[in-house]
Amino acid sequence: MILRSLRAALSATASIAAVAGVVTMTLAAGPARADEGMWTFDNFPIQTVNDKYGTRIDQAWLDRVRNASVRIQGCSASFVSPDGLILTNWHCVVGCVQDLSSPENDFVTHGWMTASREDEKRCPGQTAEVLTDIVDVTDRVLGAGEGLEGAAFNAARTAEINKIQQEACLDDPRMNCQVISFYRGGKYALYKFRKYDDVRLVFAPEKQAAFFGGDPDNFNFPRYALDVGFLRAYEDGKPVSSPTFLKWNPEAPKEGDVTFVAGNPGSTSRLLTMSQLERLRDQQLPVTLIQASELRGRLLEYSLTGDEAARVSFDPIFGLENSFKVYYGQQGALTDPAFMQVKRDAEEELRDRVAADPALQQRIGDPWADLERVQTVARDQYLPYRQLEQAAGGGSTLYQYAKALVRAAKDGAKPADQRRMNDTQRAALATRLGEETPISIEMEEIYLRYWLSKTREYLTVDHPAVKAMLGKESPEALADRLISGTKLADPAFRAQALAMTPEQLAAADPLLAFVLANDATAQTTGDQWAASVTAPTSRAAEKVAQARFAVYGDNLYPDATFSLRLSYGQVKGWSYRGVDVPAFTKIGGLYERGTGSAPFNVAEDWAAAEGRINKDVVYDFTSTNDIIGGNSGSPVINAQGEVIGAAFDGNIHSLGGSFGYDGTLNRTVTVSTAAITEALRTVYRQPRLLEELGVK
Repeated sequence: MILRSLRAALSATASIAAVAGVVTMTLAAGPARADEGMWTFDNFPIQTVNDKYGTRIDQAWLDRVRNASVRIQGCSASFVSPDGLILTNWHCVVGCVQDLSSPENDFVTHGWMTASREDEKRCPGQTAEVLTDIVDVTDRVLGAGEGLEGAAFNAARTAEINKIQQEACLDDPRMNCQVISFYRGGKYALYKFRKYDDVRLVFAPEKQAAFFGGDPDNFNFPRYALDVGFLRAYEDGKPVSSPTFLKWNPEAPKEGDVTFVAGNPGSTSRLLTMSQLERLRDQQLPVTLIQASELRGRLLEYSLTGDEAARVSFDPIFGLENSFKVYYGQQGALTDPAFMQVKRDAEEELRDRVAADPALQQRIGDPWADLERVQTVARDQYLPYRQLEQAAGGGSTLYQYAKALVRAAKDGAKPADQRRMNDTQRAALATRLGEETPISIEMEEIYLRYWLSKTREYLTVDHPAVKAMLGKESPEALADRLISGTKLADPAFRAQALAMTPEQLAAADPLLAFVLANDATAQTTGDQWAASVTAPTSRAAEKVAQARFAVYGDNLYPDATFSLRLSYGQVKGWSYRGVDVPAFTKIGGLYERGTGSAPFNVAEDWAAAEGRINKDVVYDFTSTNDIIGGNSGSPVINAQGEVIGAAFDGNIHSLGGSFGYDGTLNRTVTVSTAAITEALRTVYRQPRLLEELGVK
């Protein structure tokens, strides 16, 4: 499951060897080959695609797709009607479904259906953003840090980026301006988004239909999952007008048809150097895997304590299991000698090409050696940085509220010219803090106990920060006292707290007092990391990017950054170890695969519709498009610019997609508009939605 940004899954039946053995792929050192690439809209290889597939796409075609593409929290989506209707995945909206549920009405289990627009309910914290403009600001950003190092470099860069963003958006709450780094710092661009804060849930099928096959089918094919959800963007209480939208095509594609995926891939590491990959393999991934595994165990244990515990923990466990599996797969790739040798050879080729050009070498120096030195520093600082700053709170929502309030109060106490938060950012924080979001106190205690205990374990009992946090309390007793005593679950209190001084925060709430007492150490740790790791990494990565541009030209796509991209490919199955995997499944296969036992039990509504449904309709299909976590919900588009499905997964071979792409094996998995149409018509009887999609 390409679950929200950075989340993916590895089939439970696959071994490390099976995964590692297929990651002999293109590594983005030079120009892209095959159907490789998550291309920005201002550098899409139009002619390459038209020549290869006989298409006639042009800039106007790209503009239409861009204007219809939507970025939501952690996922991708698209407008599919003129009235703000948004297509995405079920697993991208299941958090909203759970927030709207209650012990009496479990919409995750039974599905969310609306008979009218009055039934569409707001998703807490959800936003919808449409990219309206791209402006190259590389010279401004690079120039701001010229001649500076460490903290001064970071401060100058941050100040210039904030200035660019503020100039572009002018504190307009309807806009979001974001300066994004590409090619690991080789290029910077201002992305300007039209933002909608009122996003409401329209339709979500029941869990068993959307996630049929559960974990055993994850990252596998064939699949029989209706992983679809519909949202709607509102403004001033009314559905937004979305004149640019993707026309709904209810027909399934055919083998070989060209496909485009427009979405927001979260993060790839295809441009990392060997020293960076080795630290990722040797330190960061092992720590992440061990801690994620323990947290998963704690949450699973809690989920067995009762029906309500199982209900409220479903989405967190669902997300954590997928995160764990993608990290597991990444570690499998990075521990495969053959894969690492391919990466090493690619880096050596680039370094040799630089060494053969004295002028280029003099200009960029030896950034690879610089990055090797940075990794030594990073190894020493990583655990304190991770435990005290990066992963502080362990996933607790209440802790994150407290941290945001404390830092806003401390920032507000500074002179105006020294503040990091502008008025627009403060207003956005106020909106987020004011959202009515269900919070499980029991799970909050689990998260905080877990984080405190792991911090004590990893940094040791005698670490000054650990002693300051725990005092004479155990992690369990401290977590219980802080969570049971805090008022931060109340949005009205959070709104009041945003206007308080640091001293008032300390007196108002035990969790706020705890965070405030330890925040100086956390910020110092973060600042040290930024100065000694982030800044020199940025410097060196920019030079590596310059080397790539000089050697290979500008026919390169950048690593994913949860920014809008377009990939191209074709509907196609694959062959592996003598087994041919067809590109399509059909609805009839769902009933053949059903066993009556979870996770292969056919959903009740689907079982009831078996005699009426068209079993020959294509359910899910695969294509060669290059995607990664964050692409969940991306529209899959044909050459005419029509939507033919929503991407929701990859096959097992795409697990190494963080580091490279293999066009013979990597596949995107999509739920077809044909299946969605048949389900809306026959299973769920949603004529209003079908009419809006233009289906007769």
